[in-house]
Amino acid sequence: MPTQYPHLLSPLDLGFTTLKNRTLMGSMHTGLEEEKGGFKKLAAYFSLRAKGQVGLIVTGGISPNKAGWVAPFSAKLTNQKEVSKHRLVTDAVHDAGGKICMQILHTGRYAFHPFAVAPTSITAPISRFKPWELKSKGILSTINDFAKCAHLAQQAGYDGVEIMGSEGYLINQFISLKTNKRADEWGGSYENRIRLALDVVDAVRQKVGKKFILIFRLSMLDLVEKGSTWEEIVYLAKELEAHGINIINTGIGWHEARIPTIATMVPRGGFSWVTKKMMGEVSIPLITTNRINTPEIAEKIIAEGHADMVSMARPFLADENFVLKAKEGKSHLINTCIACNQACLDHVFEKKLASCLVNPKACHETEYNFTPASKKKKIAVIGAGPAGLAFSIYAAERGHEVELYDALDKIGGQFNMAKKIPGKGEFEETLRYFDNMLKEWNVKVFLNKKMSAEEIIAGKFDEVILATGVLPRKLNIVGIDHPKVLSYIDVLRHNKAVGQKVAIIGAGGIGFDVAEFITHDVEENFEAKWGIDKTISSAGGIKEAAEPKVTKEIFMLQRSRGKLGARLGKTTGWIHRISLRKRKVNMLALVEYKKIDDEGLHILVDGKSKLLKVDSVIICAGQESLNELQHGLIEAGQNFHLIGGADVAKELDAKRAIEQGMKLALKI
Repeated sequence: MPTQYPHLLSPLDLGFTTLKNRTLMGSMHTGLEEEKGGFKKLAAYFSLRAKGQVGLIVTGGISPNKAGWVAPFSAKLTNQKEVSKHRLVTDAVHDAGGKICMQILHTGRYAFHPFAVAPTSITAPISRFKPWELKSKGILSTINDFAKCAHLAQQAGYDGVEIMGSEGYLINQFISLKTNKRADEWGGSYENRIRLALDVVDAVRQKVGKKFILIFRLSMLDLVEKGSTWEEIVYLAKELEAHGINIINTGIGWHEARIPTIATMVPRGGFSWVTKKMMGEVSIPLITTNRINTPEIAEKIIAEGHADMVSMARPFLADENFVLKAKEGKSHLINTCIACNQACLDHVFEKKLASCLVNPKACHETEYNFTPASKKKKIAVIGAGPAGLAFSIYAAERGHEVELYDALDKIGGQFNMAKKIPGKGEFEETLRYFDNMLKEWNVKVFLNKKMSAEEIIAGKFDEVILATGVLPRKLNIVGIDHPKVLSYIDVLRHNKAVGQKVAIIGAGGIGFDVAEFITHDVEENFEAKWGIDKTISSAGGIKEAAEPKVTKEIFMLQRSRGKLGARLGKTTGWIHRISLRKRKVNMLALVEYKKIDDEGLHILVDGKSKLLKVDSVIICAGQESLNELQHGLIEAGQNFHLIGGADVAKELDAKRAIEQGMKLALKI
């Protein structure tokens, strides 16, 4: 039967080896690289993706020396003793029929330690350590370290290496005038500044021979001032081909760039146009990347000539069988990456193991074993939000008979509000996945059905799971029942009208989401909004961002001291703060709420009285568990379990809810 994705699933011949399809599992650090016994877990993690038919895997970044470490004792490959650990990974991948390359990453000034080095001693805005300027001898030593690292990777069984030359790491730092102020043979002219990149490629190729995959991650769009122009980028690409690179992978944006590149508000495939500009300039295959999360968009990108391959990193966290499901005509069962960054990148920056909000099994493959249940049970799940949905599909997968009840007319709970937020439409994919998996595992779903304790008890269930979620917490403010007061549920679920002047009480995730929702009156062009120059005629590919049309006056308020949105995700919070500042949202801390009346909201700000003459006051100040069933079940002696918001009513936390649902399903 002809495949639905003929371009995506076609092989790619590299001459000395052939990739089974055009998918690359892009490099992503997981934290397993540094954990004790982590390489055994990495082997299981990568092996599953290889079994899932990904064309080529690239590991997280491995340093060629200690100076290039991300942090002290981060992953490196510098001696024979370390080879055996990597052999666990390569053997597992090859046994599963896959191919894998190791990324060689030297962090340069992004290193989080006092031994960081760089072309010039300029501190990065995302690091507190000022780097040491590399002397010529140190540069030559670094080139040798790259070559040695690649040779050790070859001995460890890797099919190739990816040389990291983008995202603002060491090689990219040498290329850019922003970070290279040298006056010697390694600085000044563009030819001098790309010398490190080409010398590294030459040294590596000489060590590993011709029949070893060399990928170069080329920064095609720096998104920082004094970055490369398009003419320079094309010149380097052609030089890389001449020096023996087999594949060029696209790098987008430096880590310090103030433009989102991988978060959910970035349009799907939103940067494939960059790679398309390079198509035809070189004859070797080009890989495009960033926010490609469905086989449909991947197929379209290749079919329309934007690239020869597509790189997807987080989508393979979300579903290890992404390619296999596409190949078998089951793309509706793919657990789609929603680009939230909450359990992957945010975890890594917090020095936790990476995982995935929609797939908590990711990076924990040796811990979570979905074995058949020893005894089949009849289980009632009350509440079809993220926690209830996750529990239902995993419990049914293990062989239990599951009945899922919800008082609303659709599954999803709070996800149905989240998907309305501009930039969060991907939650619709998670709901699609859950809906199809409920059918796949024969879960009986009863909507518009508010269960009573008596009905639950009469059903004679072996287990009862309460996943009834939360309600907005009602604040004790004079005038809280005034007609101008709305809850976030009134706004997001019930579509109640909001005035032109608005006060939002609460500056957590919900408050920011509501602010985004009510200020997006006009559709915005992504490139114009963030100042991306698609011609890349300006250095770095940036231009002045367009001013958004401001139609409402918004005040966002919090009781505590400090930056509003401080608890938002590390890798996405800055985006939300910048976005709202562009729309002139007024952010006030140390606020005490006095009363709400016809005049507006009366407050004290740092002890000083202030009247906000607003038309609407939206409450986004916490939640309370909705547990009205508990008392009746306890009285009847019915055993039950609490998960999700019904268990802990903090900030809405889908990551915790889904993980909790899965873990409980593994125990029952």
